[in-house]
Amino acid sequence: MLSRRIATASRRSNTQLCTSAARKTTATSIIHPNFSSRQLATTAQLHPTASSLQDGDIAQFFDRPSTSSYHSKLLSLSQRTGLFGQPELSSPQSLNALAERTVKRAQLLVDRLHNARSSRQEMKKVVKNFDRLSDMLCGVIDAAELIRHAHPNHEWVDAANNAYESLCSYMNVLNTDVELYEVIRTVVADAEISSTFTYEQRQTALIFVRDFEKSGIHLPPAARAEYVQLSDAVNTLGRTFSAPSRLPSVYVRSSELHGIPSWIRDQLSRRSTFSGKLKVPPRSYEAAMIERYSPNEDLRHRLHVAESHPEPDKIHALEELLSVRDRLAKLVGKPNFAEWSLEDKMARNSDHVMHFLRALEAHERPLALSEVDRLARAKQGFLNLPELPTVQAWDRDFYSTQLQQQEMARGGGSHSGSSDILFSAGSVFQGLSSLFNSIYGLRLQPVEVKPGETWHPDVQRLDVVDDSGSPVGVIYVDLWARQGKHSGAAHYTVRCSRRMDDDDSEADFALSGHSDFDRAQVQIMESQSSGMTFTQSGKTLRLPIAALVCEFVPPAKSKIATGLTWFEVKTLFHEMGHAIHSMIGRTDYQNVSGTRCTTDFVELPSILMERFLTSPAVLSLFPSSPSAPIPSYADLMRHIRETQPLPAIESHTQILMALLDQVYHSSPSGLSTTAELHKLQDTIGLFPSVPNTAWQTHFTHLFGYGATYYSYLFCRAIAKKVWKTLFEVNPLDRNAGERFKEEVLKYGGGKEPWEMLGSLLNIPELAAGDRKAMELVGKWGVEQ
Repeated sequence: MLSRRIATASRRSNTQLCTSAARKTTATSIIHPNFSSRQLATTAQLHPTASSLQDGDIAQFFDRPSTSSYHSKLLSLSQRTGLFGQPELSSPQSLNALAERTVKRAQLLVDRLHNARSSRQEMKKVVKNFDRLSDMLCGVIDAAELIRHAHPNHEWVDAANNAYESLCSYMNVLNTDVELYEVIRTVVADAEISSTFTYEQRQTALIFVRDFEKSGIHLPPAARAEYVQLSDAVNTLGRTFSAPSRLPSVYVRSSELHGIPSWIRDQLSRRSTFSGKLKVPPRSYEAAMIERYSPNEDLRHRLHVAESHPEPDKIHALEELLSVRDRLAKLVGKPNFAEWSLEDKMARNSDHVMHFLRALEAHERPLALSEVDRLARAKQGFLNLPELPTVQAWDRDFYSTQLQQQEMARGGGSHSGSSDILFSAGSVFQGLSSLFNSIYGLRLQPVEVKPGETWHPDVQRLDVVDDSGSPVGVIYVDLWARQGKHSGAAHYTVRCSRRMDDDDSEADFALSGHSDFDRAQVQIMESQSSGMTFTQSGKTLRLPIAALVCEFVPPAKSKIATGLTWFEVKTLFHEMGHAIHSMIGRTDYQNVSGTRCTTDFVELPSILMERFLTSPAVLSLFPSSPSAPIPSYADLMRHIRETQPLPAIESHTQILMALLDQVYHSSPSGLSTTAELHKLQDTIGLFPSVPNTAWQTHFTHLFGYGATYYSYLFCRAIAKKVWKTLFEVNPLDRNAGERFKEEVLKYGGGKEPWEMLGSLLNIPELAAGDRKAMELVGKWGVEQ
C-alpha cells in the first residue's frame, strides 16, 4: 500500500504520537533528472551571500525581526520566489497545477513498474522506483498538508485541500493496483535479487509489501471486499467514538464555593444562572478551578463522576470498534489486532509490549506511591485526621495544589505562576545552535527569506550548516499563534533527504511506453522542484527541508524580546529534536530517511532533547536578555517542582493507559471496556476505581493509536538510558554527540533499531529485540 508511506506521518503533539490525520507529517519532494549542473547553484542558494547573518545574530533575528538592518533592503532586491524557495509554489493556482502534473509524471513511473518484469535489470530497480514514486507524490502531499494547517490565506488553504484530496484519490487507485503489489512482492521473493539488498533497501521493500498487505490486497476477492467494508466501519466507528462528549452539567450553589480563593470565587460567581446556581460543564475551566481549589470533597466528587459519566453511544462505538478490528486482524491471519499492528514495530508483538509495561510499572510504582503518600499526608493534615486516609481520584488535583502552594511558600513565593519564568525566543535558539555545535558540529544560521518563500511574515528561516560551513538542511520556524492556525506544536518534514544520482529518470519515458510524452508537461516540475543537493561518498543526496509550527503566545507589541514560558521552551527543544533528526538523516531511500522510522523509535531524539534542559551546562549556553534574563538553575528547578509536583503519578497514569490499550486490542471480541478499566484501576492503579464512571470514552487515542500507545513511554525509557550513558556527566561532549549522530540519527529507519541501540549503549543482548530486551528497557524507567 502506498498511502501509508506517501502520506505517512510522525506528527505529534508534545505528549503523544499521531498518524497521518494528525499534525506532524514527513514528506519529500519531486525528482530532478540533471543533478550535477545544479549542485553549485543550490549550494549558493542555501548560503545567500547578502542575506545570511552571523551566528551571534540569532537572538536579534528572533527577538527583533522587524528591526533587522538588512530586512527592507533585501526584500526590495530579492527576486520573488515560491513557498520553500520553489517557484512552482508561487500561487494557489500553481499548487493545483503542480498536483495535476505530479499525477501525470507519477503515472509514467507506474507504467514503468507495470512493465518491470520484462527484464532482470528493471526488476533490480523496482525498490528504487517504488521509493521514487512515493517521493513524487509526497513532495506535493506533505507540502499541501503544511500549507492547509498553517497558511493564513483561504485561497492557499483551499488549493492545498484540493491538491491533497486529488493526490490522495490517485493514491487510493494505486493502493488497489494488484499488479504493483505483485511486482514488489516478486522482487522481495527473488533470492537472486534480494540477496544483494542492503538492510536499508530490504527495509524499504518490506515497508511497501507490508503496507500493501495490511490493506488486504493479497486476499481473495471476497475477503478483500470484506476487508474494505470492515475498514470503512473502523473509520465510521472511530469518528463516533472520538466525537465531542455530551456530559451532564453540575449545578453548584454559591454556598458550596466557600473556601475557594476569592479571585477564583469572583470569576465563578459571575457565571451564575438565573436560579442562583452556577452551571459547571464537566471538563471546563470552571470545573478545573473547583477541582483544584475547592475544599468541598462532595462537590469535587460530583464533578469527577460527571466528567466520566457513562455515555452508552460512545461505549458501544468503542466496543464495536474493538470487535471490528479483531475481525480485520483475523481476516489477514493474525490472532488479534495488537499482533497485526505490532509486527513491524520494535516491540514485534503484544507479549513483548506487556513485558515492557509490567517491568516499567514495577520500576515506577515506588516513586508514584511515594507521591500518593504525600497527597495522603496533605489530606490528613488538611482534614486534621488521626490516621492516614485513602486518596480518591477526586482528591488528586486539590491536594496537588496544596502541595504546590507549600512548595511556593518554601521558595518565598517568587515563582507562583508559569509566567514568572520567561526566556526570549532568540536566546533559546542561540542556545540550541551552541548545543548542536558542541555535540554534532552543526550550527543554525539565520537567513532572511525572499518574498513569497514563507506562508506568513512571522516565519523565519534557519539554515543548518556543519563545521566547514557546508549545507546540511533548512528549517522554517513558525512560532506564534494566530487565527486559523492549527493548534499544538508540530514538526513537518517538507522534504526528506535521499539519494538522487541513480534515479534513471529518463528511462521512465522509454520504459513506460510513452517515449513520445510531452516532457514540457512535467519537466518544469522536475527541474525546479528537486531542490538542493550535495555530494557525499560519491553519491548525490538531496538536502532536507523541515518546518517547526507552534502556537506559542505571541509577544506583546510593546515588548522587544519574545518571551517563552518554560513549557514552550521544552516544547521547542522537543520539536527541534525531530528537526535535527530530519537534518542529519542520510539514507538512499526517502521512505526510511530521518523521522521515517518505526513509531516506537521516532520519539527518541526529541525526548532526548528535553533531557538536555535539565543540565546547568546547557542552560549556560542561553545568552541573557534584558527583558527576559535567564533564571538561575536553582530557580528553574524550583519552578519545575512547583508546576509539576507529581511527575511519577503522571507517568504511572500513562502506563495504565498503555496497558489498557493492549488489553483492549489483544482480547477476544465482546469484552466490557468499563469492567476491564475498573479491573486495571483496582489492581495496579494508584486510586480506587469510581462506580458509575466510564473514563475510557475520553481515551480517544484508542482510535488513532490502537495497540501502540506504549510507544512514547518506550522512547522515554530509551532516552533516559541514552542520556545517562552518553550525556549526563558532560552534556556538551562532542564524542558522545558524534556517537549518537553516527550510530542512530543518520540512519533514520534504514537500520535495525535494536542493533543501533545495542551498539550505542554497548549492550549486545539488546540486538535480539526479544522479550528480554523489551523487559530490560522497562527496567530502565522513565523518571529521574
